[in-house]
Amino acid sequence: MSSAARPTSTPAPAPTPTPTPVRSVPPPAQRRLILGVLVFSQLLIWLDGTILSTAFETLSDPVRGLGATPGQLQWATGAYTLAFAGLMFTGGALGDRFGHRNTLLAGMALFGAASALAAYAATPAQLIAGRAVMGVGAALLVPATMAVVSWTFEPAERPAAFGMLSSFAGVGIAAGPILAGALLAAFWWGSVFLVNVPVVVIGLGFVARYVPNFRSPRARRLDPAGLVLSTGGLGLLAYGLIRAGQDASFSQPPVWGCTAAGIVLIAAFVVTELRIAHPSFDPRLLAQRRFASGNVTLMMVFLALTAGSFYLAFYLQGARQYSPFQASLLGLPGALGVVVGSPIAVRLARRTSVRFVSSVSLAVAALAMGAFALFDATTPIAWYSAVMVVQGTAIGMVIAPVTSAVLGSLPLERSGAGSAVNSTLRQTGSVLGIAVGGTITSIVYRRSIDGSLTGLPDQARDQARVSAELARHVAAATHDARLAEAADTAFLHAMHVGALWTAGFALAGAAILAIGFRPDHRTGPAKRTEGGRGTPGGADRAAARSRRDPKGTPW
Repeated sequence: MSSAARPTSTPAPAPTPTPTPVRSVPPPAQRRLILGVLVFSQLLIWLDGTILSTAFETLSDPVRGLGATPGQLQWATGAYTLAFAGLMFTGGALGDRFGHRNTLLAGMALFGAASALAAYAATPAQLIAGRAVMGVGAALLVPATMAVVSWTFEPAERPAAFGMLSSFAGVGIAAGPILAGALLAAFWWGSVFLVNVPVVVIGLGFVARYVPNFRSPRARRLDPAGLVLSTGGLGLLAYGLIRAGQDASFSQPPVWGCTAAGIVLIAAFVVTELRIAHPSFDPRLLAQRRFASGNVTLMMVFLALTAGSFYLAFYLQGARQYSPFQASLLGLPGALGVVVGSPIAVRLARRTSVRFVSSVSLAVAALAMGAFALFDATTPIAWYSAVMVVQGTAIGMVIAPVTSAVLGSLPLERSGAGSAVNSTLRQTGSVLGIAVGGTITSIVYRRSIDGSLTGLPDQARDQARVSAELARHVAAATHDARLAEAADTAFLHAMHVGALWTAGFALAGAAILAIGFRPDHRTGPAKRTEGGRGTPGGADRAAARSRRDPKGTPW
């Protein structure tokens, strides 16, 4: 998308360009049908994004699951997100070359096959491999969906179409844990992945039948160097952080060595992209204060959310002994809060500013995240749902308005490149969140439990040090109630520390947003670009007014 919008800096002789085909817009009834098919296809991604965390406790059980360690569970989530983030640019370029319907079909088929592989995994390593392939499928599916929407709808209709996709994304996020809990109550853990297969089969039929094979008249160049450097750098950085949790130390050579190597590769990726005329990821956009601060804020939001989801799943199903379905019901108010918060923020931002509404909301979300540091094994569970409502609503008041503001800060011809940067940084936050959240929890747990393992056989002691779930399994096998109590105490302490770190990440994001979105007080009407007529939030209100459909409905 960025290559089509951004002219080259030094024109060079080229073959006679292929004439641009006349774009044929489908009739209204067909457009609605295509959008419905795309919404159905996207549900796979949003369901899968929240369905796995509900199964964490089951997968870690050596009897009911795979006996997965915290590090292996981190990779089961991280492998998916890493492949998704690293290959998304390539997926978009392949769609330009071979047609977006063909890429969508390939992504869905790969996602379905990988779901079956993950469902019947016999070891954690096989599960991680299946999740990585699912991420590859998602990287083909998502850019193709966005491109088909752009080709199907006229510019004035696109905001409403993308808004429909976003609305059903909220439905998928809310429904994922409920579906996972219901499946785990009736079937084995693999059912949370196998449920994707019939959805894929139905979706393939509808896509092949109703979605035209739109293709860009100018195919984007593939970026193999950027692909290797970005995926390798982020992968090494995640490996170093996750390995720190396994070793309970950052001083081991594999930990700091991989972390340092990852940072070097990411830096090399940025340098490489700066030297390309039409990069897949354009770092130059981050030179704009509003765009950069908004995207870094969103990265911090997704980092904090992903980190918190790791230990909260174990709190409900481990320390509190709720079933997966009960745990999903307790978390449902938070998911619904995200859906409710978004339209509230849009209305408030028109009256004040995105800066005020979203920075305050993110600070409130940080306080809610930190509140879990006060929870223990006897806290009335109603407080959990209450805090999740506050957190979810506040997060909903951040993501939508900030995303709209950062993309609206760019010229229209740079919107494709801006969307690519926005999506990449969100996924990067998710990768780092699962690595950091799991690592903090693991390190603090191991240091807390060590004093209670004296006198245990070596094998039992080693198992109990890995996670509270394995410690409870050892305690049940040896009828050692003291060990089970020590495991719960150590985990709760780890959760408290993790909650404070998570709150810190969110507060950092709020500070970055408040500073980066500050009004420009330079004199002169031409200079006052961020405050409209010199009033805080003027640009926000102007952007909101410009993003209306022909009927004047804000999106």
